[in-house]
Amino acid sequence: MPAAPTESSPTGRIPRLSLMMGWWSLVSAMFYLYIAGLVASYVGFVNTLIGLLLTVAVYGVVNKVLAGYAIDTGFGVERLSQLLFGKVGSALATLVFAATALYYGVFEGSIIAATLEAYTRDSLGWSMNVWYFVVVAYATPLVFGGVRNWLDKLNGLLLPLYTAGLIAAVIVAAVSGKPSGWTGFGSQDGIPFASGGPGWLMAFGIYMGVYVLMMYTVDFARLGRPQDRAFHGNVTFGYVFYTVTFLVNGLIGIFLSHALRGFTGSTISEGGVAVALTHVMGIWAVLLVFVSQTRINTANYYLASSNLEILGRTVLRLRLPRVVWVLVGSAIMFSIMLTNVFSYIGTALSWQGVLITGWVAIALTHIALDRRQGLDPAEAEARTTGVVSVPGVAGWVVGSAIGLTVLETGLAWASTWGPILTAVSAAGVYAGLRAVTGTKTSPVAEPDVVTTTA
Repeated sequence: MPAAPTESSPTGRIPRLSLMMGWWSLVSAMFYLYIAGLVASYVGFVNTLIGLLLTVAVYGVVNKVLAGYAIDTGFGVERLSQLLFGKVGSALATLVFAATALYYGVFEGSIIAATLEAYTRDSLGWSMNVWYFVVVAYATPLVFGGVRNWLDKLNGLLLPLYTAGLIAAVIVAAVSGKPSGWTGFGSQDGIPFASGGPGWLMAFGIYMGVYVLMMYTVDFARLGRPQDRAFHGNVTFGYVFYTVTFLVNGLIGIFLSHALRGFTGSTISEGGVAVALTHVMGIWAVLLVFVSQTRINTANYYLASSNLEILGRTVLRLRLPRVVWVLVGSAIMFSIMLTNVFSYIGTALSWQGVLITGWVAIALTHIALDRRQGLDPAEAEARTTGVVSVPGVAGWVVGSAIGLTVLETGLAWASTWGPILTAVSAAGVYAGLRAVTGTKTSPVAEPDVVTTTA
């Protein structure tokens, strides 16, 4: 009897524009406005611009490769991780991915809550905890039913609203703020030397901390149709997407951070940019933040719930409906929001960024070596059952250990060299050990998990 269609089977693939609209929800995170302004305050406008251009080029190439591989094989993060690391390593990779999606959901949702609280402080006076609950309560139903039922339709509707709102924000900031000299924004000396290299390299290293988008790419691209491979590689997941997401949003973020500095204060923060916009735009800023953060959080909630479902199925042997895992993910996010999330989430995401950078480096090395050896990606399934990958696990452990050690030094150059050293060492160890062991991985005692195709 034929298997029922799944998201990773050819009959379960999504039309080109539907998948693009679902993925492009990630364009509108306030994070991209904030991070560019923050980096510019460290290394200056010119260094940030060079770092952004280099980031767009690297992200475009890497994600084109990962998207093509996911489309060819139908593998999501869980199945690819099982091939790279074995069953135990696959569970760890899925856990890291789920935790990162949860943290980003908390971070972006907190921006909506902070904006609503600031706007209604005099009229309603509700506490932040109430607004946290409101944000989680309205976002949760949006991802019931999976990516095909909601993400493309919702984000297709919200995209023009976000674009119009962002243009309006730039105009208002130019009129009401202090935009003069924005291309001279930020430190022009000092930091580049303390960072252990030129300022543009520090900017590039900081953006390596967002490599979770490459794991996101794999989980989304597996839903793409083979005939749309070139389009998705260049537009949906490639350089077109990252030109808009990083470069365009980054330039706008630098401009807003400079023009609204009278409202944001001396310290640049993601919440600060949103609240500053509320001061100059009123209800229209609230609408912009609501639209932008709702778009990004649909992806965060979807990916968090789907990876929690995989963990429950493979580790806990719980086969529960997707709706249950959406509710579980939402409950976890709300619980984290009740803590002082902004005091530690940056550290948590930095650690996860190192772990994910190692994963990406090993995945790219694996794909490159398979191609060099003429191995068919469609036959990769045969190498994912009942085994542990010594090259993969060793590469990930060594690369992550080096990166985390650098981060924990607390020095200014850690953000520059931590991710870079992680990527180089993880890829080098994996390639070296694979040259010794070959493509086959070493059998071990069967772990107490059940594996299923995501």
